[in-house]
Amino acid sequence: MSNYIMDLRSIVGNRPLLQVGASVIVEDYKGRILLQKRSDNHCWGYSGGSVELDEKVEDTAKRELYEETGLTANSLELFGIFSGKDTHYVYPNGDEVSNVDIVYICKDYSGKLKMQEDEVEQLKFFAIEEIPKEISPPLKIALNKWVDGKIKKQ
Repeated sequence: MSNYIMDLRSIVGNRPLLQVGASVIVEDYKGRILLQKRSDNHCWGYSGGSVELDEKVEDTAKRELYEETGLTANSLELFGIFSGKDTHYVYPNGDEVSNVDIVYICKDYSGKLKMQEDEVEQLKFFAIEEIPKEISPPLKIALNKWVDGKIKKQ
């Protein structure tokens, strides 16, 4: 969790916060998606995290991808911005957020997979038909849009 969000949490406790995040859907050369099993809710999702004060959103996306997976994004393509009731979430610790998630696609990356052990339980590439059902709730809308786009191209 970012320092900015942690600082706010020390003041407001678990009350709802508007949280701006930057996320990355990584696709490999086979068209598979990289997902990580989160250690906070034990659900699968793509890499991402909170934007720090004065940080560029693209820099957040690249930073979070590297921290969580060990991969460096060589280029990013804006996929979409997701917000509203479908991205509202209460974490297992009781922290409540209304997310604005700015999601990028990354097909051009380098590095070797290395998970961030305090946030990630597992990293794995999945074909569309293999994507687990246990998706982190605030990420479902974006992930479903990605899947729908891939199916339409087939």
